[in-house]
Amino acid sequence: MKKLLLAITATLLMITASAQTKQTKPVTILIETEYGNITAILYNDTPAHRDNFVKLVKQGWYNGSIFHRIINKFMIQGGMQGEKQDPGYTIPAEFVPSHFHKKGVLAAARQGDQVNPAKASSGSQFYIVQGQVYTNEQLNQFEQRMGKKFSEERRKAYTTVGGTPHLDDSYTVFGEVIKGLEVVDKIAAVQTGPGDRPAKDVKMKISIVK
Repeated sequence: MKKLLLAITATLLMITASAQTKQTKPVTILIETEYGNITAILYNDTPAHRDNFVKLVKQGWYNGSIFHRIINKFMIQGGMQGEKQDPGYTIPAEFVPSHFHKKGVLAAARQGDQVNPAKASSGSQFYIVQGQVYTNEQLNQFEQRMGKKFSEERRKAYTTVGGTPHLDDSYTVFGEVIKGLEVVDKIAAVQTGPGDRPAKDVKMKISIVK
């Protein structure tokens, strides 16, 4: 009887461990463009943004949409469906101290602080950070202006891979590129016109990687 109980307990532990593994495994997405593909993961500790993004991807919201705002050395932004700005709702901000605006992160666009003091995110618009590399002296100036201190982790990232430090803790970061940063650079370098809109549409298709 004891052997049977031990066997049952061991089986239950294995099932529980397997379930936990599935829950903690990040969602992987594939963004296809004419400039190449971008593979990214969505963080599990920003669940509202992750689940909303997955829902929209499954609905096909992003397929055929464009990166409508591109600023070289800053970011590439997309998520509108035609002329429809968003699905008509916002998502509460999910600021996580370990997530910041290093190169390659996915973050949620939003309306400005004057009309959006809670910093709630757009229901669909997102951007991928390109940014630039900063010196420690430049980061010191950011700290003075922002009234905050950058952690050693953030300083290391901003002085090596780069990013957009002035956006930290104001826009929700909910994922990051794990393959295809060179594609982000290619898209960021396209010619743009009024409103930072590309002279030629940069279309995307997004799917969940199984």
